Amino acid sequence: MTSTQIDGLMPIVIMMAAAVVLFLGGHFASVILSPKKPTTLKDTAYECGETPVGSAWSAFNVRFYVVGLIFIIFDVESVLMFPVATVFSEMVKEGHGLFILTEFLVFIVILVTGIIYCWKKGDLDWVRSYQVSARRNQAPAKAPEAKKVSA
Repeated sequence: MTSTQIDGLMPIVIMMAAAVVLFLGGHFASVILSPKKPTTLKDTAYECGETPVGSAWSAFNVRFYVVGLIFIIFDVESVLMFPVATVFSEMVKEGHGLFILTEFLVFIVILVTGIIYCWKKGDLDWVRSYQVSARRNQAPAKAPEAKKVSA
């Protein structure tokens, strides 16, 4: 790198160093200056001014996590398609249109395959988990007893 290229990067390096110094300075200042007087009231969960009832540790339905994770995965992948769409016409002019279109269609096929997999597995069916758990908790049905025939 030439000295002019390094000079062009110096404002970025200075801003990054200032950000790190401000972050670490603020963190250490809060550690040093904050009062350390723990009480039982401070250790309780805050419930909008209401007295907490029961434990803060409660059963959490994993379905919320699964649906959120699926949303994030497909949302990020759909965001990755926008840059391709914006430069597609330029790539066609350069002669790479068929290649880009093929890659784009392969990407969409992978996305659709993932959605179909999640659908078939039942991750998108919100009520399914309750129906399956209700069937698992039922006692097995007994076979009717045969009547004894007295001779």
